[in-house]
Amino acid sequence: MTALWTLPRLWSAGALILAYAALCVWCAWRHRRQAMAKAQAREALQVASEGVPPWVVAYASQTGEAEQLAWQSAQTLHLAGMPVRVCSLDEFDRVSLAQARHVLFVVSTYGEGDPPDNATEFSRLLSAPPLSLASMQYAVLALGDRSYEQFCGFGRGLDQWLQASGAHPWMGRLEVDRMDPQTIGQWFQQLGHQVGASDVSPWQAPDFSDWRLVARRHLNPHSVGEPVFHLELEPVSGVLPDWQAGDLVQIAPPETGLPSHARDYSIASIPEEGRLQLLVRLRHHESGEPGLVSGWLGMQACLGDGVSLRVREHKGFRVADNSSRPLILIGNGTGIAGLRAHLKARVSQAGVGVQTAPCWLVFGERQSDVDFHYREEFVSWQQQGVLTRLDAVFSRDHPQQPYVQHRLAQEAVLLREWVDQGAALYVCGSLAGMATGVDEVLREALGSDAVDTLARQGRYCRDIY
Repeated sequence: MTALWTLPRLWSAGALILAYAALCVWCAWRHRRQAMAKAQAREALQVASEGVPPWVVAYASQTGEAEQLAWQSAQTLHLAGMPVRVCSLDEFDRVSLAQARHVLFVVSTYGEGDPPDNATEFSRLLSAPPLSLASMQYAVLALGDRSYEQFCGFGRGLDQWLQASGAHPWMGRLEVDRMDPQTIGQWFQQLGHQVGASDVSPWQAPDFSDWRLVARRHLNPHSVGEPVFHLELEPVSGVLPDWQAGDLVQIAPPETGLPSHARDYSIASIPEEGRLQLLVRLRHHESGEPGLVSGWLGMQACLGDGVSLRVREHKGFRVADNSSRPLILIGNGTGIAGLRAHLKARVSQAGVGVQTAPCWLVFGERQSDVDFHYREEFVSWQQQGVLTRLDAVFSRDHPQQPYVQHRLAQEAVLLREWVDQGAALYVCGSLAGMATGVDEVLREALGSDAVDTLARQGRYCRDIY
């Protein structure tokens, strides 16, 4: 009798397992198909006419927006019949610069005037004596954020260096504040006019879709830091978009709905979970007013309220070719969100029988009893063997106030062993303090040349803010 009663449950469980496996297969097939289509389109753009020097579109991009605009600019040139080559700034060396005749530079500024990671080597040229680039004609589209004192600092420095090197601007530098659609539209309008691409459609800002806030938890009551909230959202359409661990969302504030006022957040979940999850810290301005988006998400929005957002690729923080490598995940505060997504992806792989490589998590916050976000998950993953090593560092628990970079420095020998065994490093969290300190420790432990090589190989990836 008991066996007969449990048989339907066994059938149900089997059906659920098969459905989940089918979903995983479908997601993987869909992603491969989309990736192949994009690769074929980009390969077509890269083909230059024999004997004709191609136009070069060089980008410096941290989170992917400058890269996306670079490819769209290349498409405009392609429609005008121009041979085009697209590359990151770090692929653009002295020889390439001297040979280039027409170049579009689409560059972001990171933090207070810093170059993105894929322009670190190129940026060293800006502090060297000018080159002889009298044969080059160029234009600069500089992306930035006016809330920083050095607004578009890297783009401005690049433009000044090019002019000092004798290059000729054939279009004035355009500076974009927070992906302002009007300024970006002006860029494409001028570009189309300059190259005679009269059939180019006006540029349109990416579409935001309608979602609902369906869950919110305050994770750190009684913390000396600002409140941190775990949020869960579902699309109104009921159809989840395709994203990967490492990707971002942009959320537009309800008062304006303007994409230029949107804020970026690291996604803390994977599509197989059925919901998009975020980790948001409530921010306050110097005036005491809460942040436009974080204040609304954490304090004002009610469950069921609509949220305008878009999911966007952050290829520089995806696992990609590192899927079979050991991972060293390093972060602080709400930066644990992006690292959590990578761990969830590893857990998902293990759940369908895929052998996963070791993972080492180094995480920092203030107090272990109130600021250890997702503690139960990480402890469970460590017990399961998905998380090989867990180093949690809490600055307010010790008189010395240790931080993530201090723990890494203490484990320099182990760090070198992991890197020698092929590990990739992913850093997520604050630029000031943590990410800068981690970079210094890595260069001290591994050597600057080795760190630069890891970055070129895609084994040193950062999602920092």
